[in-house]
Amino acid sequence: MRRVVSLVPSLTEAVAVSAPGLLVGATDWCSHPADLDVVRVGGTKNPDLASIRALAPDLVIANEEENRAPDLAALRAAGLDVLVTEVRTVPQAFTELERVLRACGITRPRWLDEARAAWAAVPPPVAGEPRRAVVPIWRRPWMVLGRDTFAGDVLARLGVENVYAGHADRYPRVPLDELNAVGAELVVLPDEPYRFTAEDGPEAFPGVRSALVDGRFLTWYGPSLVTAPAALRAALC
Repeated sequence: MRRVVSLVPSLTEAVAVSAPGLLVGATDWCSHPADLDVVRVGGTKNPDLASIRALAPDLVIANEEENRAPDLAALRAAGLDVLVTEVRTVPQAFTELERVLRACGITRPRWLDEARAAWAAVPPPVAGEPRRAVVPIWRRPWMVLGRDTFAGDVLARLGVENVYAGHADRYPRVPLDELNAVGAELVVLPDEPYRFTAEDGPEAFPGVRSALVDGRFLTWYGPSLVTAPAALRAALC
């Protein structure tokens, strides 16, 4: 059996659910599955490289957005095999998940086909009627989804147009007064990376409907993709 270290919460869940026992290490942020019992190797942005090397994994799985290039280069320099994913759309998520699972030696799991079917069943947005939304991911300072993000593609497939999808930055900092003046019909407030709640977030956008969503359904690509379309539609309606 291969020994795998995952530095990406989504991929940790995908591997752990598909082949229990394969993972030997994961980050402190890898919260699913809830009973995951592996060595914790620090954060996604500050992994403990010595701990990872000590685990002697056959494969380290990472992501170009969530993990830092110098850390991945250091792991490669230590002789480790590092697979780096790029996920910015729903179709790309499925392609990359298949690549990771193959690299781990995992037979195609049922949940992956169920997830594909769930997203294939999502009706296309009605032409000319997308709901314009701002999607904060942090406050103090306020940061929102910008261009070319997985979460933005997820929302677009559910009929929600990210107002800042054309911004030059992927996660721009935008003053609150500008967010409130942009003419959005909806503000989408996930519970990660910043934990927006009913008491912390909606009050900043008076007169605009707020939708509190589970960040795992919005930003994770793994087994959560099976139920994400229905869960997000319910939260956004």
